[in-house]
Amino acid sequence: MERSSARQRFIQVLQQPEVQIDLAEAALYIALEAYPGLDVEEYLNALDTMAEEVRERIEGERYPLRMLQGINRYLYDDLGFRGNEEEYYDPRNSFLNEVLDRRTGIPITLALVYLEIARRVDFPMVGVSMPGHFLIRPDRSDMEIHIDAFHRGEILFREDCAERLERIYGRRLELHPAFFEAVGARRFLARMLTNLKFAYWMRSDWQAALGAVERLLAVFPNTPAEWRDRGILHYRLGHPAAARLDLENYLKSAPEAEDAARIRELLAELQKQER
Repeated sequence: MERSSARQRFIQVLQQPEVQIDLAEAALYIALEAYPGLDVEEYLNALDTMAEEVRERIEGERYPLRMLQGINRYLYDDLGFRGNEEEYYDPRNSFLNEVLDRRTGIPITLALVYLEIARRVDFPMVGVSMPGHFLIRPDRSDMEIHIDAFHRGEILFREDCAERLERIYGRRLELHPAFFEAVGARRFLARMLTNLKFAYWMRSDWQAALGAVERLLAVFPNTPAEWRDRGILHYRLGHPAAARLDLENYLKSAPEAEDAARIRELLAELQKQER
């Protein structure tokens, strides 16, 4: 499949109301640009099959903690899913097809697998975009627990989350309610794409990083930081006119940004190139 066709399918999914966006389908359309021969239906069917196997194991066990334990045993003990700590910034960790094939990924993609299994066995869960880490939790008001899909489905209480944040940031952080708010489908996809952009950026794969930024802007068009990043990528790829347009728009929207001086320097360099 051509990249433009894959991009169009992703955009079509985004045109649906938030609650109707199929996260797994959208994530596979993200992967479709990197894997043109990818069979989206095959991977959706694989998730269906996995969920059916979980359903058989937890039949009659509708107690929430028992259901979580059943999902954990299946994903981590039986199938061997794990967090990829050794190659955390490998772009493959951000593609759902690779995560399902290799059974390893980063917090948000492992969370996606977990969410999709839970949804299919009628145990709805939601993503939680905690700073520095991504968690999930049951979509119920009577359960104040969180699940760390990156660490074998570990069950966390609020104090556990505070300790996890302290390990990440090296200091105690105040737990704001916003840390535990449910993440909608668009924010979920944006976080996936942000991870993918960063993975490509670290490898100096500017063209692939540009593709991630363009899809981020398809999710949230009015995001000045992404205009800036797209402008920088166009600059590095030798597209001066496109770079100048994005960087000028960034400065118009954020003239007092911390990096404004550096962006103005880039614009000055671009003006010299265009003379």
